Amino acid sequence: MKGILFVCHGNICRSPMAEFVMKDLVAKAGLADKFYIESAAASTEEIGNEVYPPAKRILAQHGISCKGKTARQLTAYDYDRFDLLIGMDEYNIEDMFDICGGDPEGKIRKLLDFTTRGGDVADPWYTRDFQATWRDVTEGCKCLLDYVTLQTKKH
Repeated sequence: MKGILFVCHGNICRSPMAEFVMKDLVAKAGLADKFYIESAAASTEEIGNEVYPPAKRILAQHGISCKGKTARQLTAYDYDRFDLLIGMDEYNIEDMFDICGGDPEGKIRKLLDFTTRGGDVADPWYTRDFQATWRDVTEGCKCLLDYVTLQTKKH
């Protein structure tokens, strides 16, 4: 089983979008039983809150449900539980290093680093452009799945 944890600032927009897009991709690839996928926040601001309504809507437009998801915070214990901890932007990565006490096993990565363009996933909390975030997350998750599948075949 491959564990992937997606992390953004509040766990109400980008990281739950990535969580549920990735779950959808692995299910469609017939690999759902090979993965456990979750998401978490770098901060405590939104703990217990549901996915932000516009993020929920864009997922629903693509036939993806995030029903029951509420924000939780990343913990140092998550570092041991997951094979990959995927941040959405450079600020998330810094927070993840702090919370996890570093990254001795090289598990902390940025989502768009799996693409050819790199960069940060657009934050719709500030941009209000949920379509741009959808595109970033979808591209990143597809490339991440390709990467993980390739790595699994090598081992």
